[in-house]
Amino acid sequence: MEWSDVRIFLAVARTGTLGAAARLLHVSHPTIGRRLRALEEATGQVLFQRTADGFVLTEEGMGVLPLAEQIEEGALAMERRLAGKQRTLDGILRITSADWFGAYVLPPVLAEYAASYPLVEIEVLTGTRLFNLAQREADIAFRIVPFEEQDIVQRRLLRMRYGVYVATASPDPVIGDGSGIRLITPDTFSGTFPDTAWLKEMFPNAGVVLQSNNRSIKAQMCAMGMGIAVLPRPLGDQVNGIRLLELGVEPSHREIWMGYHRDLRRLNRLRAFVDLAVKHLANATFDASAGLP
Repeated sequence: MEWSDVRIFLAVARTGTLGAAARLLHVSHPTIGRRLRALEEATGQVLFQRTADGFVLTEEGMGVLPLAEQIEEGALAMERRLAGKQRTLDGILRITSADWFGAYVLPPVLAEYAASYPLVEIEVLTGTRLFNLAQREADIAFRIVPFEEQDIVQRRLLRMRYGVYVATASPDPVIGDGSGIRLITPDTFSGTFPDTAWLKEMFPNAGVVLQSNNRSIKAQMCAMGMGIAVLPRPLGDQVNGIRLLELGVEPSHREIWMGYHRDLRRLNRLRAFVDLAVKHLANATFDASAGLP
């Protein structure tokens, strides 16, 4: 059995459709179907049940799934180990972070890196999804929580301050009241956030007008006068049309963690980026009076 066949088997098992598997592996839909049929014919087993909702693993498919995942882990480990020994500063470097961090914190790092290492192609992947570093979905990640995966080299990079923002022309709300104002908060689907409880405690009579998992959207809606929002200082201090409220107390700060797989620790293009990230960001507090590092 070839590794490429195992990849196709795992992609179909994880996505449930040939089309989604094709997009995941960047190959054509007919190729996925043809290779999957050939795999089943070669093994003499029906690995998937074809249903109206997609492909479902049969008992035989479920039986070999753990073995296929072991093969995948071995292949990916070999890929990471070999990539980690590359000495040239070229190739692709994939970086993942939250949307606001990629847009308002990383740009100075990215600009200097691109100028210093023009042969490296940079990919920045932002959003709420936690990309899998072991599967090389990304080379390095920035998160507001420590990494729980095994074999991750991680560092607590900086303390991120947050503030409460309101549209520039809006009056200051009354702490302990909040009558007549509305709150822009994180969404509830993504989990619980200290922002929501803190805002409601500060302004108990205020209602929620908008929830979103995107900090940039919340900043723009705040600028439109929709309500007040808790934002990371680098984002809030750079968005036009909003101002920081001086409440005498700040929302809880967050620790920013940087991590990458240990097998890539000798990858030169990664090491160079880590060094620049530390140079620009380590121990920064992003005080508005001091500006960005």
